[in-house]
Amino acid sequence: MERVDRIIKHEIFIGELKKLSRLEADRIYCRHDIDHLLSVARVAYITALEEEIPVKKNRIYAAALLHDIGRAAQYETGVPHDRAGALLAEQILIDCGFDGEERQEILDAILNHRSGEAGGESALGKLICVADKKSRACFACRAQDTCNWPMEQKNYHVKR
Repeated sequence: MERVDRIIKHEIFIGELKKLSRLEADRIYCRHDIDHLLSVARVAYITALEEEIPVKKNRIYAAALLHDIGRAAQYETGVPHDRAGALLAEQILIDCGFDGEERQEILDAILNHRSGEAGGESALGKLICVADKKSRACFACRAQDTCNWPMEQKNYHVKR
């Protein structure tokens, strides 16, 4: 997972996470920090293993680490974070040595991770979409009473 390690050391990735940390410093709801990104990666990878979904581990981790990279841009400009994130992620993926086919699959997953259970057409997109929701520990959240997530999306169990 050498190329995935390059992502977490990439200056754009680090810069966007720092910016996002400042922008979400007072946020009482789920944050979009490295813990969330790694949780999405782990849930997606475990799901792929359990359900025998043939997606490579490095693609799962790359997509999960980059799926919310456009959040700061969304807060600052109003551009949806999936679109802003895909633009940022493309350069990161190029710099980290992902080829054209890999980049396209990862970018599609980023662009479609908000589209409900569908997650787009690809297996990777579906994994990231579902893992993004399942990675949240709503049962332990101090802000659950005021959270605007629909009840059917909130996680009140360790596994469902």
